[in-house]
Order: sequence, then C-alpha cells, then structure tokens
Amino acid sequence: MTIVIDLPAVTLRALTWGPEDGPLAVLLHGFPDTAHTWRHLGPALAADGWRVVAPFTRGYAPSSLPRDDSVHVAALVDDAARLHEVLGGGDDAVIVGHDWGAITANALAAHPDNPYARSVVMAVPPFTAIRRPGALKVLPRQLRNSWYIAFNQLPVLPERNAERLVRRLWADWSPSYDASQDPDADLPAFLDAIAEPEHRRAVIGYYRALARPFPRVPVPYRRWAGAELRLPLAPTLFLHGAEDTCLDARLATLAEPALPPGSALRLVEGAGHFLHLERPGEVTRLIRAFLS
Repeated sequence: MTIVIDLPAVTLRALTWGPEDGPLAVLLHGFPDTAHTWRHLGPALAADGWRVVAPFTRGYAPSSLPRDDSVHVAALVDDAARLHEVLGGGDDAVIVGHDWGAITANALAAHPDNPYARSVVMAVPPFTAIRRPGALKVLPRQLRNSWYIAFNQLPVLPERNAERLVRRLWADWSPSYDASQDPDADLPAFLDAIAEPEHRRAVIGYYRALARPFPRVPVPYRRWAGAELRLPLAPTLFLHGAEDTCLDARLATLAEPALPPGSALRLVEGAGHFLHLERPGEVTRLIRAFLS
C-alpha cells in the first residue's frame, strides 16, 4: 500500500505495511536505492504488529522535489521528525535507516529532541567513529572507496552518467551478492526515481550539500544542523556488512565504544553494503530481536 504524506517543504509518498494502530516504525532508504529495498523487513515488522512506513525521501520520485530546494542532512532529519508527528508516533516509535537513511537516523539519535525511542542503522556508523583511535590506519583505503563522493561534486557529469555510476556502485559495494537474488530488480526502481532531470539533480545534491564547507541550512532545519557529528544518545543497533566495500567494516567496528547503553554492533558475515537485501533473513532476525 502507498500513502501520501504532506510535510511543510515536501510531499512524500511511502510504502506501508501493518496495522494502522500499531507502534510506528519509519524505514529510511539510502543511495542508490529506494523504499522498495524494504520489501523484506517491512512485512516482517508488520507481522510483529508494527505500523511500518517507508518513504521515498525528498527528491526521489514519486515523492516531490523539496519546495525549498534543500537536501541538507538537517532537512532529512526534519522530515523524519515530522513523520513521527504527522503519523501520530508514540514514545515507542523506532527508526531504521540504511546509508543516507542511516546518516539521518544517526543524527536523530544524537539530538535531544529525537522523538524515536530506538534506532537501527545500517552501513554508515556515526561519523564520530572516524575520530576514534585506529581510524587513521583505515582512512587511506576508505578515501579510495569514497571516490564517488568526489565525483558527485562535479557539475553535470554525475547526472549524465547516473545509470553507469549506480551500476558500478552496486557491483563494487556488494561483491558477494548472489545473482540469483536478482540485484537488477532494484535498479529499475532507482532509475525511475531519478528519471526526471530535476529529481536526478536533487538526489546527487545530497552529496553536494554534505561536502559544502559552510552550508546554508534553511531556518526551519537549523536546530538539527550538525547533529550527525555528535555521539548518539538513544539506544542503537548498528549493522554492517562484513564485506562492505563502500564503507570499510574496520571503521564500523570503531563505532562500538561510542554507542550508548542498550546498544549493540553486529557485523553481518557474507554481506556487503546492501546487507538487508543480501542477507534479509539474518538482518531481519537481528532487528526483530533488538526491537522486541
């Protein structure tokens, strides 16, 4: 089922599963994928009684372009907080994020105004992990892995080469992905989400906004600005694919001492960056156990 959610700066479309009177679970996708990648976890959480809502985040069709043109992390965090309010989330609501969704969930978990009781983040640890002892040994390899971030700063070229880029990233980031699981099934959904030039520009714009040294964060989002650089406060389950070649798993393990009480870190063996698609059974089991 798909619903439409009107927020002040954007109209989001979202996939939903589960009873409308269940506790709220918001699932946030990353790049380069869409809400369709929650097709395993969403129904599983719904079977446990959760009301699961997985939006296409701002700029990803069929959601609208942001009316204020903002794709800052703070804007994504504001959207997630407002989803809790608009959907009537209670003090038992949870948020699950992968990749950019993980960045958003990490920022919320670090903010005192976070409305979600617990967080599950996948594939991107709190940014504070790279400031911990041991990170310097990993950074040279990580900088090579992160070439696409620099590429996405260029004008025009990322938009013109979007399909080639995302096919390369899926192949590189999840090298052990079982072809029988049909990874190409997700690529058409992503390419549909950025089919229009304006949507493609907005999605690539996430990276451009992140890399600006002095970002101009619009006033409505300023209270969230910089939260992604702080330590998490809410209990968090952090999951990372042991074979992820987007973000080195060694950086992921450095995040564990920074997690608050009630948190846990688990490496998922045999999984790369898209661990919730590569090992859906294992990832779902870990998340259900944490949320129960």
